[in-house]
Amino acid sequence: MEKMKSLADQLREKMIKPGGSYHNIGDEVQKKATKKADKIIESTILKALIAYDNSDNKKMVHVRFDKQTADIMNKFKMATGVDVTRFVAFAVKHFFDTYPELKTIIKHYIQNTDL
Repeated sequence: MEKMKSLADQLREKMIKPGGSYHNIGDEVQKKATKKADKIIESTILKALIAYDNSDNKKMVHVRFDKQTADIMNKFKMATGVDVTRFVAFAVKHFFDTYPELKTIIKHYIQNTDL
């Protein structure tokens, strides 16, 4: 009966190193993810995406994506650690910066609209 251990007991034993000090499993996973991310970050656009700060963005927009696009965005989040909200905010900003004629179309529409 003494040899029967609960799952919690087994996990506690795994969390303690042989030297007797406490070992956090989350730290190990985070180190592996950081190493993986360091290998991935070779792209200029990915570096810009990671550096993009959307903390001051307050407006919310509900967007619908097809299943395949939503799945790939979620996989991108798992692969890079970049949140989908940050990814979409960066993509839209980059899209408008890349194609300034879209802003011109919007300005012309606003000027021609009667209030």
